[in-house]
Amino acid sequence: MSRAEMDKLGWDSCDIILVTGDAYIDHPSFGMALIGRLLEQQGFRVGIISQPDWHSADDFRALGRPNLYFGITAGNMDSMVNRYTADRKIRSEDAYTPDGDPNKRPDRAVVVYAQRAREAYPEVNVVIGSIEASLRRIAHYDYWSDKVKRSVLPDSKADILVFGNAERAIVDLSHRLAAGEPIKAIRDLRGTAFMVPTNWLPDQEWSEIQSVKIDTPGKVEAHTNPYEMIPETGAKCSTNDSQSGVNEATQDVVKAQAIRIMSREERQAMLRNKYQKTVIRLPSYDAVKDDPVMYAHASRVFHLEANPGNARALSQAHGERDVWINPPPLPLAMDEMDGVYDRAYARAPHPSYGNARIPAWEMIRFSVNIMRGCFGGCTFCSITEHEGRIIQSRSEPSILREIEEIRDKTKGFTGTISDLGGPTANMYRLACKDKKIEESCRRLSCVYPSICSNLNTDHSKLISLYRKARAIPGVKKILISSGLRYDLAVRSPEYVKELVTHHVGGLLKIAPEHTETNTLSKMMKPGIGTYDAFKTMFEKFSREAGKEQYLIPYFIAAHPGTTDEDMVNLALWLKKNNFKLDQVQTFMPTPMALATTMYHTRKNPLKKVTQDSEVVETARAGKIRKFHKALLRYHAPENYEIVKEGLLRMGRSDLIGGSDRHLIPSRAPLVTNLVNTGIVPVKRGAAPKLNTFGKHSATRLASKAAPNSSPNSAQRLTPVVAKSNKPNKPEAQARVKSPGLSYNSSKARKPQGQTTATSGNGSKSGRR
Repeated sequence: MSRAEMDKLGWDSCDIILVTGDAYIDHPSFGMALIGRLLEQQGFRVGIISQPDWHSADDFRALGRPNLYFGITAGNMDSMVNRYTADRKIRSEDAYTPDGDPNKRPDRAVVVYAQRAREAYPEVNVVIGSIEASLRRIAHYDYWSDKVKRSVLPDSKADILVFGNAERAIVDLSHRLAAGEPIKAIRDLRGTAFMVPTNWLPDQEWSEIQSVKIDTPGKVEAHTNPYEMIPETGAKCSTNDSQSGVNEATQDVVKAQAIRIMSREERQAMLRNKYQKTVIRLPSYDAVKDDPVMYAHASRVFHLEANPGNARALSQAHGERDVWINPPPLPLAMDEMDGVYDRAYARAPHPSYGNARIPAWEMIRFSVNIMRGCFGGCTFCSITEHEGRIIQSRSEPSILREIEEIRDKTKGFTGTISDLGGPTANMYRLACKDKKIEESCRRLSCVYPSICSNLNTDHSKLISLYRKARAIPGVKKILISSGLRYDLAVRSPEYVKELVTHHVGGLLKIAPEHTETNTLSKMMKPGIGTYDAFKTMFEKFSREAGKEQYLIPYFIAAHPGTTDEDMVNLALWLKKNNFKLDQVQTFMPTPMALATTMYHTRKNPLKKVTQDSEVVETARAGKIRKFHKALLRYHAPENYEIVKEGLLRMGRSDLIGGSDRHLIPSRAPLVTNLVNTGIVPVKRGAAPKLNTFGKHSATRLASKAAPNSSPNSAQRLTPVVAKSNKPNKPEAQARVKSPGLSYNSSKARKPQGQTTATSGNGSKSGRR
C-alpha cells in the first residue's frame, strides 16, 4: 500500500495495482484481498491503492507505474447503493471506511477511478471489475439519475471488463499480458466484456442473430402459408428448362449424389458448435433508452443467457461501436474454491488504519464464507447476476481450517463464530441432480414457482459441517447469520432441528418479503404459507430444545407490482401476528435486476414482453413510496398521519378506529416512548441508555416532541424514565424500553406482545 512497503519487499515496481473504494482489509470476504492474494500466489507483485483522493491523479501515482495493468473496483458494494438510501439521500455512514466516514468514495467510483488511472499513466492497461462493473456491463436503468445509462465500458474508457467472480479471467488475463500479448487481442476469455467495431465477429465461423428473433417483442406478423397456391398477378408458369435454370446435365448430377445420413451425435455436435459461435445482438443503447418495451425485452434476453452451460455471447451497439459480452465464467470446482480461500490472509485491516473502527470488518471478522452463488432468482436481488445461479462450495477441511485460523489469529475472538454462510445460509453443496440438465436449463430460478424436481435439497452435508465446526476445541458457539431460504429448509426437518437447537442466538432472520401473491409473483418468492410452515417447525424445535427464540422477518415496501391494497393487507397481517417492525426500507432499483426493469418499464420481463403484455403497477411517486413504507410501521406515532391520509385516499376509513380489527386508532397516539421521536439516538441491537433527567426534564422533552400537548401528556412521559435517588450523578442510568424486542447476545427476553424486525432493500449482500 506504500512505497515504503515496496522497498521493504525489495520491489522496484508492481506488476498489478488494484484500486478499491474500500478500506484494505486482508480477509477473503473483501474482493481486493481475495484477488490480490490469488495473484500473489500466481507470482505477481500486487499493490493496492485504497480509497484514493479522486480529485486528482496524484494518489494513483503513489505506487508508480504498474507493469501490466490497473485493476479498478468500486469495492464490495456498488458505490451508489453504498452512498445513497432508497430515498436518494446520502447515508450517514460508510461501513467499508475507517470510522464510517461517508465521504471517502465518489459516485460511480469505477468510472472515476478508471479515468484517473488513465490520467496518471495514459499508456497503462485498465481493467475494471467488481459488482459495480458487473451490473453495468450493458445499457442499464440508473435509479439515481432516473435515466437509462450506457454500459460502464465507454464511460470508463477501460480496455476490458471482468464480471462475476472473476478469478479464472483475472489469472488468465494476467499471464497472457505478462507473456507479451496485447490486451486488445485478448477477446476469448469467458466472463469478460470489451468494446469492438460495429458488427465485429471473432472469425468467419461466427454468426449473429437478432434478439428479437429469439423473443419477439411487439405484435408478431402472420407467417405466409407455404402451401397456398396463389401466383403473382401476370406471372406465367415456365415450362422451358432453359428458362427455369435447370438442365438435364444438372439433374443427372443431382441424381448421382450420394446422401449420407448424419448420426445423432454428429448433428448434436454441429448444432453445439454453431450455438457456441453465435452472438445475440441486443437492441442498441439508443433503442432501449427511449423505448420501455425494448428495454424490458433486452433485460429478459440478457437474463435468459445467464447459464454458463448454454449462454451465448451478447453484443449491444453504443453509437459507432459495440459492447461485446462473452458468456459467463465457468463456476469454480471445490478444490479451486479451496485454493482461493486458503491463502495466507492477515485476517485484519491494514496496520496504517491504527485503531480506527471499520464497521464492515467488525461485522465479518469472525464469520466464514462457505459458498457463493444463489439459484433463488429473486428479482430484486443482484447476487444471481453477479455470482451466478450455480452454487460453488468449499470443502469441509478448508472451512474447518479457516475456523481454526480465526481462533488462533484473529484478535478479540471469544469462542463465537458469527456466521457460516454466504449469499444464502443453506444452499451449501446443493446442485442439480444431473449435470447435463443443469447445463441445458434456462429457468430463472430453481425454486420458483416451485422447487425443481431436479434440484437436490439434501442438507446432510451442511448438517455434518455444523457438527464438525462445533466440535473444534476453543469454539463455544456457531451462529448462522446469513439469510435462510426457508422453503428449502422445510424439506429437511433434521436441518431445521440442528439449526434451531444449536445455531440460533435467540433471533433468526428470514425473508418472506411480502404476504400477497400478486407482489410475491413479481419477486419470484414463495407464498406466505411456506413461511407459516417453517414458523411452525421453528417453534416446535425451539420448545424441544428448551429455548425461547424468535423469527425476524424482512419485508420490502413499494416493490414493483405492489398495490396500495397489497401493502395494507401486509400491514394487517403484521398486526394480526403482533409484529412491530423496528427498521424498514423501500425497494431500491439496482442496475440490471429484473425488478428494476419492472420499475422502469412497467413491463414484466418474467414473461414474453410486448406492447400489450402485462402492465406492472409500481409505486414511483415519493408520496406513495412513503405511504407504503409507513404501513410497515403503522404503529409508530410519526407515521400516523401518513397512514391515515393514505387510508382515507383509498376509501379505507373502515380500518381507522379503536378495535382490534382496525389498523390505526381514530386519534393520533400520544408520544409515550422517547425512542423514534428523534430526541434519543438509538443504536441497533441494544436498548438506549439515558442519564436520569433532573426536575421537569420530562416536561421539556414533551414540549419538544409535541409542542401543543398539555401538561398531562408530559406526565404520561414520566414513567418511561426510571426514578433515581441520585439524579445529579451521570452514572445513574435509565433504560428506555425499545418498541421491539429487547435482546442481548447471550439471552433473548420474551417480547411483550411484539417483536423487532428489520427489512432490507432486498439485496442480500447489503444485509450482510
